[in-house]
Amino acid sequence: MTTEAATEFERHRPRLFALAYRMLGSASEAEDIVQDTYLRWSAADRAAVRTPAAWLTKVMTNLCINHLTSARARRELYVGPWLPEPVLTHTATGPLGPLGPLGPLESAEQRDSVSFALLTLMERLTPAERAVFVLREAFGHSHREVAEAVGIEEAHSRQLHRRARTRLGHPRRRFDVDDEQRRKIVERFFAATLDGDVAGLERLLADDVAAWADGGGEVTAARRPITGRDKVLRYLLGLGHRPEAAHITAEFAEVNGEPAVVVRTGAALLAILVPEIRDGRVSAVRSVLNPGKLAFAARQLA
Repeated sequence: MTTEAATEFERHRPRLFALAYRMLGSASEAEDIVQDTYLRWSAADRAAVRTPAAWLTKVMTNLCINHLTSARARRELYVGPWLPEPVLTHTATGPLGPLGPLGPLESAEQRDSVSFALLTLMERLTPAERAVFVLREAFGHSHREVAEAVGIEEAHSRQLHRRARTRLGHPRRRFDVDDEQRRKIVERFFAATLDGDVAGLERLLADDVAAWADGGGEVTAARRPITGRDKVLRYLLGLGHRPEAAHITAEFAEVNGEPAVVVRTGAALLAILVPEIRDGRVSAVRSVLNPGKLAFAARQLA
């Protein structure tokens, strides 16, 4: 492959990763798909490629659809709740790259497109529905462009898009407080958890709050969602009283465009907690503890 062709691909790599991550909910799998796309680009007759961006998008989209088709069976056998792989978009030292690894996240809609809540909900979609939804909603492609990328008729693209929006229960969640307020709520929430502050947690937790913990069978974690303020309160207080709680350090970061807590024990990344804020309260807590799912974030923090 020529230097010019390699340079052309690298120009598109950030967008391809951001697209693949939204389709798969996995940073490590997105990296693999982008690399597979690169190999196909290197072997392609580029003289016949009129628009590299469209060609690369089509190849990668179909790789993602094929991957999702095979991944569905594996995720059905997954031990405990399945959550997306966390991607850090901002740390205490600043944003990770000029646009961040997931592209621009300046608006509520852009942040929503990579939120843990939405990526988890997208597991309800078929691979084709997910591809159409991401291309249309997150990247603003026309239905003609989406149809070309997925290899379907334009009318079918519109149908899949409507079906996906229905399954996801639109309108979706919107951020009702600004970034600084959300960060302060997350800080108070985590401090109250570690301190065993029952009254503080009761004030912060929504009545219908739910907690998910993704250990993937690799580490100890609740294998079913915990719902309701009283049950989640007991669960959180139990975490704060575990022996290892005395040896952890925590720092705040932005994960998938949302304020989150990065938990370490020594130099090792132990967990990433992503609280969801609604009406000024914590409405959900999603915790990723599976070491395999923390590997990408650990590299970002290194």
